[in-house]
Amino acid sequence: MENIAGKKSTLTWVVNISVAALVLAWLFPTLGLFVSSFRTADQIATSGWWKAMFPSEQSLTIRAAKPDAQVQQGDLYVIEGELFAAGEGGEISAWGISSRAVDAFVPGEVAELRKGGTVTVDAAGRYRMEHTEPFEGSRGQRIFVTATTAPEFTFDNYRTVLFSGSGNDKMAKAFFNTLTVTIPATVIPIVIAAFAAYALAWMDFKGRALLIAIIVGLLVVPLQLALIPLLKFHNGIGIGKGYLGVWMAHTGFGLPLAIYLLRNYMVGLPRDIIENAKVDGATDFQIFTKIILPLSFPALASFAIFQFLWTWNDLLVAKVFLIDATGETTVMTNQIVELLGTRGGNWEILATAAFVSIAVPLLVFFSMQRYLVRGLLAGSVK
Repeated sequence: MENIAGKKSTLTWVVNISVAALVLAWLFPTLGLFVSSFRTADQIATSGWWKAMFPSEQSLTIRAAKPDAQVQQGDLYVIEGELFAAGEGGEISAWGISSRAVDAFVPGEVAELRKGGTVTVDAAGRYRMEHTEPFEGSRGQRIFVTATTAPEFTFDNYRTVLFSGSGNDKMAKAFFNTLTVTIPATVIPIVIAAFAAYALAWMDFKGRALLIAIIVGLLVVPLQLALIPLLKFHNGIGIGKGYLGVWMAHTGFGLPLAIYLLRNYMVGLPRDIIENAKVDGATDFQIFTKIILPLSFPALASFAIFQFLWTWNDLLVAKVFLIDATGETTVMTNQIVELLGTRGGNWEILATAAFVSIAVPLLVFFSMQRYLVRGLLAGSVK
């Protein structure tokens, strides 16, 4: 009785709540990466991404001006300046001149320098150093401050990730290498699978049922079992490691699912359309290109999403068939792994690199998502 009179069953509510929980579980980490990619290292270290729009208290280490900036005022040598750059001011609540006592003084108090002289800092970040003798040295005095700073967002992280760094520390090259792998590895299996699926769906020949059974069986074969034999085969025919090898590998691993998905969709198309076309004198190739392909676009788009996401996020196949010791053909997933080793403490760089790596798959998914369910459900009901 729960399903009548417009009432929803308990199972419907459970499904809706589960879907909402899954959406939130994926949304919050993605939003966190996006926000963190625009924050500075100090802000990430002191507060979570959900506090990015609010002022935060940070512990900063800032150097005063160098001794060559001193001026003589009467009998005193003075160095004055601002601890914060223009537009980056904050309100200082405590400060110090030793890393062991970063909050030893409050704004306005005077501290004795180890080499003689005094220094004072006010709440706005203005400092004044005085000494009866000239200041010496090549570096400015370190001043530790605890300050409440306004939210700050920057594009410097993206400039660092995409356009700076050495050959093994640049995401831009890895980005284009990943596109070079992903686009052909998505298009090639779709083209081959479309022809094969049409033949298995609408052409009568001996062994068709056996071929369909073999394709279904290949769906459950772990790709890890084929990696080493396939690499030996590539080396044996002279392909070795390179783009051609990784394209062939992704094509081979993606074809069973592509053929199975497209064949199920094409079988569900109205038979009358095919028969009428044959009566009008159309060849199989004409039927395939002018009728079947346009009608099968949802299934083609559905597989394209899966194959694109798989090849874009792949690390294992790229490690085996593509990436060599030079690092010139590295992909984004491998680049992020290397960043974890070289920049493990730079969370702002890691967050930016991670968001760059997921931005393109998100764009592809949202632009083609309307075809996803239609393609997956093809052939499930009659």
